[in-house]
Amino acid sequence: MLEVLDLDLKMGKEEYQGAVQRLRVKLRDLQHAVRAAGIPVVVLFEGWNAAGKGDAITALVRPLDPRGFKVFTTQAPTLEEQFHPFLWRFSTRLPGKGEWVFWDRSWYRQMLEERVDGRLDRSGALAAGGEIREFERQLSDDGVVLIKFWLHVSRKEQERRLASMQSDRFERWRWTQPDWKKERGYRKYLEAAEEMLALTSTVNAPWKLVEAHNRRFRRVKIFEHLIGALAGHLSRHGKGLEATGSSMPTAESIDEGVRSRGLHIEVDSISSVLDRSDLSKHLDREDYEKQLSRLQLRLRDLEFECYGRRVASVVVYEGWDAAGKGGNIKRLTQELDPRGYEVVPITAPTLEEKTHHYLWRFWRQLPKAGHMTIFDRSWYGRVLVERVEGFACEEEWRRAYQEINEFERHLTVAGVVCVKFWLHLSPEEQLRRFQSRECTPHKRFKLTSEDWRNRTRWNDYRRAVTEMIERTSTPYAPWTVVEAEDKLWARVKTLSTLVATLEKRLGV
Repeated sequence: MLEVLDLDLKMGKEEYQGAVQRLRVKLRDLQHAVRAAGIPVVVLFEGWNAAGKGDAITALVRPLDPRGFKVFTTQAPTLEEQFHPFLWRFSTRLPGKGEWVFWDRSWYRQMLEERVDGRLDRSGALAAGGEIREFERQLSDDGVVLIKFWLHVSRKEQERRLASMQSDRFERWRWTQPDWKKERGYRKYLEAAEEMLALTSTVNAPWKLVEAHNRRFRRVKIFEHLIGALAGHLSRHGKGLEATGSSMPTAESIDEGVRSRGLHIEVDSISSVLDRSDLSKHLDREDYEKQLSRLQLRLRDLEFECYGRRVASVVVYEGWDAAGKGGNIKRLTQELDPRGYEVVPITAPTLEEKTHHYLWRFWRQLPKAGHMTIFDRSWYGRVLVERVEGFACEEEWRRAYQEINEFERHLTVAGVVCVKFWLHLSPEEQLRRFQSRECTPHKRFKLTSEDWRNRTRWNDYRRAVTEMIERTSTPYAPWTVVEAEDKLWARVKTLSTLVATLEKRLGV
């Protein structure tokens, strides 16, 4: 199977740049369509060490809204995981409806690494293959789109890449003695891979083989196959881009009474910490592009440094509706290795979560050592939306200031870096952005009657935000108010703040 691949296939720079821009737009639109249709997507990558799995995932997620996907890297099972069926740890990380999950290696580790290093014999590998086929059939039957890539390189190319990585201080930590031992057993690994591919390439979950010598060719082939698979699935189920687009909220579907009440807001004259923000701050596009690129690359270096030194970090985003949190998070993560961070969008608590202390669901989402978790809204919902809308009684939200400060102190005492942003803008700018969304088809789904209703309570939220900042900005977890009237300024400020905080923590 793998011997038929032409590893000399290449793509020129000019052809690549034209193709990838077009493909990124298509993939972004498909993410919206998949979300509207409620389709779970699983994309997994297998292949040789240094074949470019991490690069492929990074390229794919770049145009996506980072709040809609998660990336997992499969390591050796933990002690707890060893006491469960081997598919348990993967079953517990499947995406919900409209969500995406990317796997850098997956449940196929058992059929490959464990067979090659002798922990599993051939009969055991074949049995695992049968379990995997059943598992993938169940996912497909339940509506999950499962897309599997195998990235292939020759032995000579793999040796060259591994040698190059050994000389890179940001890549060196990836390779251990077992990795080098596996590389020296190329032929044995190839035999196991061939058998695995033949056994587990099924009608509902076929393998896509990718010639991975040339990075540009590899990226475009993966983009095209993923887009084709998703578009085909949507079309077969009557949920193409046009169909899903028509189901998104439109300006006409928003309650006109609520909308009219939100058109004009009279802001209270009571003094607020928010008044200190200079909302006239802005950046021109040229200066923005220079600073953005420099800060993104510096943050990527710090991400690797944090991983090597096992320093975890938590980044909290709060702010007004339409303040630009999503776009800000996207620029913050754009150059990061997606295997090292996770974006957690916070919505209303589930029934299970309501039966626990309100901080319970956030404890479960904290990053492991060396990783970063970015919260799009957070535990501050207790003193914001739950306070204003009456979902928490006064005793509960007043008690929450102390509880939150204690929670964040526990994090920082454990060595976690905690960075918190409030994205601030004027009611006039918010109105302009609401009206712009109404007129932009691919952004219309972002605007709902709930947004207009929240706007009518601007002063209630302003008082809640003011008290929140005053009572929970501590030396170990201070708030940074970000002037978000100009999105370019806001993106650079959050990046520069996070970079400076990590540099201080690492002493670099």
